Amino acid sequence: MKVGIAGLGVVGAGVVRLLDEHADVLAARIGRPVKVVAVSARDKRKKRDMPKGGWRWYAKAEELAADPEVEVVVELIGGADGTARNLVEAALKAGKGVVTANKAMLAMHGAKLAALAEKNNAPLAFEAAVAGGIPIVKALREGLIGNRIDSITGILNGTCNYILTEMRTTGRDFGEVLAEAQALGYAEADPSFDVDGIDAAHKLAVLTSLAFNTAVDFRAVHVEGIRHVSALDISFAREFGYRIKLLAIARRTAKGIEQRVHPCMVPADTPIAHVDGVFNAVAAAGDYVGPVLFEGRGAGSNPTASAVVADLADLAAGRHAPAFGVPAVKLHPLKAAAMADHVGRFYIRLIVRDQPGVLADVSAVLRDHKISIESLVQRGRAEGDKQPVAVVLISHEAREADMARALKRIAMLRSVLQPPALIRIEQL
Repeated sequence: MKVGIAGLGVVGAGVVRLLDEHADVLAARIGRPVKVVAVSARDKRKKRDMPKGGWRWYAKAEELAADPEVEVVVELIGGADGTARNLVEAALKAGKGVVTANKAMLAMHGAKLAALAEKNNAPLAFEAAVAGGIPIVKALREGLIGNRIDSITGILNGTCNYILTEMRTTGRDFGEVLAEAQALGYAEADPSFDVDGIDAAHKLAVLTSLAFNTAVDFRAVHVEGIRHVSALDISFAREFGYRIKLLAIARRTAKGIEQRVHPCMVPADTPIAHVDGVFNAVAAAGDYVGPVLFEGRGAGSNPTASAVVADLADLAAGRHAPAFGVPAVKLHPLKAAAMADHVGRFYIRLIVRDQPGVLADVSAVLRDHKISIESLVQRGRAEGDKQPVAVVLISHEAREADMARALKRIAMLRSVLQPPALIRIEQL
């Protein structure tokens, strides 16, 4: 099978290396060789960690789609629109298979691309778009095909997981650990895409479609990042028996499907609480299989290249299914459950003046909004110290909208000196 690759960054170079180093074993397993015949990248002279080949080089990625020898186009450029989308659409219209790692493009245009692929009898594969080397797309589309999936819960961003792990193990605050992550190459110079939850939300939108046979709907994802998580919150989480993780959650409810990305406190004795550093994990719950957990490296040259080559192997062997598990016409519109209707337990941290009546005032507001307190911790102060103190509350189950209204009222109390911090608790 003859392949054209657009984008020769760390992942593209990894794909070329893997296909070269494992050429014989891949040919034996697939039944025929897979060979790169054409490439496209911005700088032809740039040194890359990959073997040199006699490929045709295209200055414009879209030209790969017009190359009559190329059977499958691998898109590793990135970005929801622009060159990446133009290339993928051109390749599918030309009847060529497409393998992509582009979660942003799939999150924004997945249903349309799936329909275009089917119209032109051209396979569209994207194992590498979600959780790097973890084969979660194949698991949902094939391994768990006999199950009704009730929930997907994932750690889908290695940068955030690394930062939260370092905050927990070193006691440092977000800004200091972020700077270290940038120095080590785990975070970009502009980290917003990762730390504000957008990357994880793109991936969740794709997983939701696969799990629930819905059209991809990124706009329905509730997204929060980790900038507001403090070392103090990490410390309190430990005291209550939790660890803080940025989770991506899709779940069936009576009012529709929840899609949400935000920091969560998870019990410290659960498997997902022990997924640390840059690792990713995805837990799925099916009605027949029960809970299953997949864990591995969610990014990087080799793990992502492994996922790309897995898709290439399927296409070379003639194995391919509809992109999102069912024909595009059967992807029904997502019935989204409003975040305001979410019901769960909450961690609330307040910074207050240490004076009589503060707890009574806060409790009165929570009572008025039908929120009961499960546990409370107040940090005292030394004699003569006039510094503010932290008060932490763990609620019983409450409705998101009620909690939001209560916190708005609490923030207006004269004794409360900072906006309340809220982290949702997930029992998993």
